[in-house]
Amino acid sequence: MRIMTFRPFDSLFGRLSIFTVGVLLLSHFAWYTAIRFERSEMQTHYAVEETTFLVDAVKQHQAHTPNLPLPSRVRLVDQGASSVPPADPFVKEPFARFLADFRDAMPSGTMTRIDDAAHPPRLWVLTPNDSQWIVVPLQPLRGPRTFDKMLFWLIFITVGAAMSALFAAWQVQRPLRTLAGAVARFGRGQLIAPVGESGPRELRQLTRGFNQMVNDIAQTQSDRNVMLAGVAHDLRTPLARLRLRAEMMDEQRVREGVVRDVDSLTHIVDQFLMFANDSPDLSLPVGVEQLCERAARNYHAVYPGDPPIQLELSAGADFVLPEASLDRILTNLFENAHSYGAPPVMLSTWRDNGRWYLRVCDSGSGISPADLAAATRPFVRLDPARGGNGHSGLGLAIVDRLARHAGGVCEIDNRAEGGLRVTLNFPVKM
Repeated sequence: MRIMTFRPFDSLFGRLSIFTVGVLLLSHFAWYTAIRFERSEMQTHYAVEETTFLVDAVKQHQAHTPNLPLPSRVRLVDQGASSVPPADPFVKEPFARFLADFRDAMPSGTMTRIDDAAHPPRLWVLTPNDSQWIVVPLQPLRGPRTFDKMLFWLIFITVGAAMSALFAAWQVQRPLRTLAGAVARFGRGQLIAPVGESGPRELRQLTRGFNQMVNDIAQTQSDRNVMLAGVAHDLRTPLARLRLRAEMMDEQRVREGVVRDVDSLTHIVDQFLMFANDSPDLSLPVGVEQLCERAARNYHAVYPGDPPIQLELSAGADFVLPEASLDRILTNLFENAHSYGAPPVMLSTWRDNGRWYLRVCDSGSGISPADLAAATRPFVRLDPARGGNGHSGLGLAIVDRLARHAGGVCEIDNRAEGGLRVTLNFPVKM
C-alpha cells in the first residue's frame, strides 16, 4: 500500500499561491527599484539644470551689471587665490555623477571643484575664458535612503495584492478540488451525487462530462446487475431439477460427480446473485467478534480436515456491523483462504487511531504484487490455474463492495511470512 505524504505546495492552490505571490513580489520590487533609481537620476538632472542656470546667470551679471552686488551665497574668487580647494580625483557619490553630468552641460575645458566641507556644499566653476572662479551653493543631493514612505506603501500594497490573489486562486481551485474529491470517491466505488458546475468554462465542461460519465457508468452497472440477477435467478430452477435427477442415478460414482458439479454451479449462481444485489444492507448490527467466533466454528464444521481458524479478537463489543454483510464478508474470505491459500487461517480484530480493523490471513503463496490492484475487480481470475470448481472471480470483489457499503475500506497485500492478507477498516462511530 502506498503511503501518501502531505505536501502543501503540491496542490493546485499551493502552486498558484507560490506563482502569484512570486510574480507580485518580483514585479512590485522591480518597480520599487526602478522608481528609486529614476528618482535619483531625476534629482541629479534637476540639480545640474539649476546649477547651470545659476552659473550662466552669474556670468550674465558680470557681463552686463558688474556694479550690482551678487547674492550673498554666490561669490567670485580669483583663479590664483589660496582658498581655491584642490582637485580631488576621488569624488564621493552622489557628487561624482553630478559633476560628470555638469561637465557635459558646460563648455569643454571647464574646471570644477567640490567643497563638501562647507554647509551647504559649494561648487567651484572656472570656464576656459574666465579668470575668476564662480562659487555657487550646491543643490541638495541625497543618496537612496534605507527606508522611506514609498517602501512602506510598497509593502502595504504588495500584501494587499497577495491576499487578493490568494483569495482569487482559492476561488479558482475550489471547484476543481470538489471535482477531485468526487473522482476519488467514485474511484473507490462510493455513490456520489452530481457535482455542481461552477468555475471557468473549461472546468464547467469537465464537471458536466464527469457527471455524464458517472450517470452512464451507473446505468451500465445497473443494467449489468439486472441482467446478471435475472440469469442467475433463472438458472436456479433447472439446477434444482438437475440435482434431483442426479440423486436418482444408480451409479454412485457418476452420481457423486454430477452432484458435485451441480453444487459448484449453484455456488456460482449464488455469487452472481450476491454481487448483483447492490442494495444497502438493512439487517440489524451485530457484534463483529461474536459473529467471527460463530463463523470460525462453521468453517471448521464444513472443512473438518483443516486446522481451526486462529482467532485474535481484541476490538471489543463496541465493534458492530450489519449481520448479513459481515456474514457474507467472512464466508467469502474463508472460502478464498481455503481455495487459494494454505492453513492455518488467522482472523484478528482491533481498534487503532479511531478505526476498527478486521483482518483475515492465510499461509499460502499470496498474490503477485503486479496483480494486487486487480484482486478486487469482478470476474478477474489472477491465476487461471486457480479457477477450480465453483469459483467465478467474485469473492474479493463482493468483500470490497460490502465493506464500502458499510463505510469501510478493503486493503489487500501479501504477508512477509507468506500468504495473502485482507484487511478491512471501518470508522468508529461516536
